[in-house]
This record gives sequence, structure tokens and C-alpha cells, in this order.
Amino acid sequence: MEWPPHITVACIVEKDGKFLMVKEIKDGRTVYNQPAGHLEPYESLQQAALRETLEETAWQVELESALRVTLFTAPGNGVTYCRTTFVAKAVSHYSNQALDSDIEEALWLSYDDIIHLKDQLRSPVVLSDIEHYLEGHRIALEAFTQYPAPDAIST
Repeated sequence: MEWPPHITVACIVEKDGKFLMVKEIKDGRTVYNQPAGHLEPYESLQQAALRETLEETAWQVELESALRVTLFTAPGNGVTYCRTTFVAKAVSHYSNQALDSDIEEALWLSYDDIIHLKDQLRSPVVLSDIEHYLEGHRIALEAFTQYPAPDAIST
């Protein structure tokens, strides 16, 4: 087991009853996930969520709240991930922007579509987060702080 955990973020973005998802290749297998990725040095969780969503989907989003924090140990590699999932709304799409190299496409899927892809989800956290979101759970963004603030850190 690798420790400390990998710090990751994800965004639940719902528009017109569909969820923004990415189709990606992981270990030679096509999987589906929310826009998600790793925290970079000196970046806040919120900044990481916005950046990853833009890089993976070409959608600029606005964070509305957080959903939850999940610890997940991947059975395939034994790595533990500490994932903070945010709730965001779609603001602008940049159709000419290239997506991250491991992303095949960004797409909008209904809850039923996602249920049908259950065996192709990157982890069980993907569906669990959507269900938690649909149950109405939310955490205020003010609950997340970083000291010193990222813009005050000199690199």
C-alpha cells in the first residue's frame, strides 16, 4: 500500500438532467468518470477542481458547493485516494480547446446512462457521488480553507 494518499478532486456538473462525464483510457480500458484529477503544488482544492474540469472537458464551470470527501483504496493498485467532490454549474464551453491526452471525449449522460455503464465506471465512487448529489447533500464552499492562501505562496 502506498501512503500518503493521493489528493484528488472531482466535479459533479448537471445540466438539463444530464451529467458532464469524461470517457478515458485507464490501464488500457475505456472507463467513465466525472472530470477529476490530482491536486498540484500550491493549488487550492477549488482551483484544482476548476482546472481539471476545464482541462478534461473544455467546460469552464463555477463551483456552487462541495459534495463530500471520500477515501477510496483502489483494489487494482492498492493506492488510497482522498477525493473531494464539488458541485458546479456549466458556464462556458470552449469547443476548440484540446482535451487532456488521456481523455477520449467529454459527454453529457443521464443518470440512467450512467447506471447502464456501471461496470465501466472508473471507480464505485463515481456513481456513489452522483447518488449522494441526487439525494441533495451539499457542503458550503466556506468550509474549505487553505493557509496561507495559494496566491500568497511564493514558488
